[in-house]
Amino acid sequence: MSSIDTPEVPLKSSAAPEYKSTRGLVVDVALRVLLFATGLAAIIVMVTSKQTKMIPVAPGIAIPLDAEFNHSPAFIYFVAALSVACLYSIITCALSVLALIQGGISTKMHFHFVMFDALLLGIVAAATGAAGGVAYIGLKGNSHTRWNKICNTFGSFCFHFAASILLSLISSISLLLLVWLSIFLLFKKIARR
Repeated sequence: MSSIDTPEVPLKSSAAPEYKSTRGLVVDVALRVLLFATGLAAIIVMVTSKQTKMIPVAPGIAIPLDAEFNHSPAFIYFVAALSVACLYSIITCALSVLALIQGGISTKMHFHFVMFDALLLGIVAAATGAAGGVAYIGLKGNSHTRWNKICNTFGSFCFHFAASILLSLISSISLLLLVWLSIFLLFKKIARR
């Protein structure tokens, strides 16, 4: 009887394998750069939104009135939340680039990315919603509470915070895509085991 040589099949090791998807990491880095860029632009646009107008209070008498982002707690929260998002995007982008250089990212790091991306998505979306609510009152007013609209008077200020809110919506969408991407890559890692 002749023996047939069969190749040996290695047993699975107990060490967690690294998932080597560079395409996923490149998209991850790109989304984190987009998050930083839109967050920083939204902060700059909001912080530079000061406008002063001379408001007539009586015939021949006008007083200067300022409109600034720091007059509204919702806008202050908006700037603070986007500042945290920018700092977070710098840190996680550096970690993603480091993982890209090393050729893979661990399952544990992906899990942390999912958790913190989702947490930051909630914070940025809440800040965007709060700022959007105040912006809507500024645009339309509220006749029931007798809050007057201000965008007819402070047009430049309103344009600034509208642009800033639009940029923060893009930041929120990039965070949502980061959560989806991290969950997808985490799923692919777990499915390979």
